[in-house]
Amino acid sequence: MNVLSTYNGALTREQFLFYEMRTTAKMLVMGFTDKDTIDKIYSENLFQYPTEKSIRKIASACLKRLHAMNDYSLVQAIATQPSEVAKQICLYAMMKQNRLVWDFMITVIGEKFRSRDNSFGKKDLNIFFLRLQEQDDNVASWSETTITKLKQVLIRTLVENKYLDNTKAEQLNPILLFPVLENAIRKNKDDIVLPAFNCFS
Repeated sequence: MNVLSTYNGALTREQFLFYEMRTTAKMLVMGFTDKDTIDKIYSENLFQYPTEKSIRKIASACLKRLHAMNDYSLVQAIATQPSEVAKQICLYAMMKQNRLVWDFMITVIGEKFRSRDNSFGKKDLNIFFLRLQEQDDNVASWSETTITKLKQVLIRTLVENKYLDNTKAEQLNPILLFPVLENAIRKNKDDIVLPAFNCFS
């Protein structure tokens, strides 16, 4: 696992970003370098943001996630596969690049699937963050506002990937792991993440 070893709150800005991830992946597949990708996304406002302020930062965040997977076939899949498949791969990329998402998906969601407990609510998020705050001084220093925002991002990410029907849902849906991602996860020896995708075979 080459996931970042420290927790950071960047997720408050760099959310799930599916549209942006797909746009960035397409550029890489077309053969653009990282720098040219960022320049082109910026100069043509390919993310269609109202202001240019955060375009470079977000493009750079997308590149970090795509490279974190260490698997070009997955970058191609994000660029070309149907959005449901591509979204699932984006979630894996997000996990690989962000320790908070990695831990949340494995210790909370993976455990829910493992124990066949499909309830999900504020309590689960609260326990997860309390535990992190006890274990990690950096997380303990985060403001209540940051933690609230991070909880919202995690919930929206679950909705985006059909784990939850909406942000108020209190039941986890069963997830099906797409073969293209399952094969890559096994090849990367990241089997520890399979339960997060409801995969126990």
